[in-house]
Amino acid sequence: MTNHLFGAFRSRMPAPGRLLMETDDGRSITYGDMLARSAQLAHALAQAGVEPGDRVAVQVEKSPEAALLYLASLRAGAVFLPLNTAYTLLELDYFFRDAEPRLIVCDPDRLSGVEPLAASIGATVLTLGRGGQGTLASQASRQATEFSDVARGPDDLAAILYTSGTTGRSKGAMLSHENLASNARVLVEQWRFGADDVLIHALPIFHTHGLFVATNVILMAGAKMFFEQKFDPARILSLMPRATALMGVPTFYVRLLQQEGLNQDVAKGMRVFISGSAPLLAETHKAWRERTGHAILERYGMTETNMNTSNPYDGERRAGTVGFPLPGVSLRVTDPETAKPLAQGEIGMIEVKGPNVFAGYWRMPEKTKAEFHGDGFFITGDLGLIDADGYVHIVGRGKDLIISGGYNVYPKEIESEIDALDGVAESAVIGVAHPDFGEGVTAVVVRKPGSAISAADIAAAIAERLAKYKHPKQVIFIDELPRNTMGKVQKNVLRETYKDMYAGKAG
Repeated sequence: MTNHLFGAFRSRMPAPGRLLMETDDGRSITYGDMLARSAQLAHALAQAGVEPGDRVAVQVEKSPEAALLYLASLRAGAVFLPLNTAYTLLELDYFFRDAEPRLIVCDPDRLSGVEPLAASIGATVLTLGRGGQGTLASQASRQATEFSDVARGPDDLAAILYTSGTTGRSKGAMLSHENLASNARVLVEQWRFGADDVLIHALPIFHTHGLFVATNVILMAGAKMFFEQKFDPARILSLMPRATALMGVPTFYVRLLQQEGLNQDVAKGMRVFISGSAPLLAETHKAWRERTGHAILERYGMTETNMNTSNPYDGERRAGTVGFPLPGVSLRVTDPETAKPLAQGEIGMIEVKGPNVFAGYWRMPEKTKAEFHGDGFFITGDLGLIDADGYVHIVGRGKDLIISGGYNVYPKEIESEIDALDGVAESAVIGVAHPDFGEGVTAVVVRKPGSAISAADIAAAIAERLAKYKHPKQVIFIDELPRNTMGKVQKNVLRETYKDMYAGKAG
């Protein structure tokens, strides 16, 4: 038995001398370099005590070495656990205790804070900096450049990605080798990726979009990428004449539209622009087409399932929709109360089934059971419909999930922090349409009688407790929250009341 996912990459790998990535600091890494350096890193993982099935938790800045660490983890038979670089130590403590990683890799600057957390669970800590420095890189540099990949089957775990719930307790989505391999194979075919493609990769790699969509697709196609440490609109524009594809979140396209140099000439060599992780406004879709001559290809996925649907490569890419189910993926819309399938055009709960759907939530068998039907369909929590032409529309989300700048934000977690503050009676956190971020995190707060707590006080209190992307963009104070007859807060009323508050605030 081979290593299922890395073996799939190997089977489609071009000659060792072909470029895999060019970085924004001038480095070039070939496929041969990738094999050698990921082998060295895999040896270093084994030397650190990592055995097949062990979790390797990683919170580091984006770098070629960080991407190679993901491949090394696969080759060593470990379970890769990428963590958002914005997470605070309080948040990390939960992930470490829940996942119990054998090894934690962090940025050198965060070592002093991470070491006590690691010690509490008996984990080893190594460091990896943005420039490739650190104890992990140092240990790897002394290792052999060949490694016997650990055998892993289709159903063995390749990664765990955490996705929060409305209760505030994060859930670890367990993704198998075949979950990732099958999705990458399908996307390569559906989006027509080949060895001559050059992707502009400006996404973070702690997220399913940047790691499992962008990186895996390039590896599966034997293609090349411009590996950008961050999204810089002017820099992206300068790369377009040498590239063929861009994967991004709606914010990318909004910001690029603000660049005077964006036109059909600069984009003429581009083959495809792909958007996901948050809803793309129809007006952005229209503006992009007018400026570049290209229709953005929007798709729909989630942490637990990778990609489920995509607008067609050939055919109409319909604004406001996420296209059709991918080959091998079954999608249905059901009544949220009865779970019975609904007729075409009716809004209900989107459910999916296929080789891309995750194995369940880490150490949460009851939660896993509750999110799946007996016939294997996963309840996504997203509300939508299928129109007369078969296009899937996402019209809302159950559980009040907010997607801001491509990141999932769960209101309950923020509400719990705000409600704990002196002077706050209660709060409701909602997502409000934002022209740049898709949705702006917005807190509606009721003060206790006599309290003078301000928006600045709230911002200061949560600054060190929650990742920055979870911080409310606005705090609104009202006398009481709207409730229905059962006493439940009517967030739909709040969203309607404040729906226009971010109009015209792009950038």
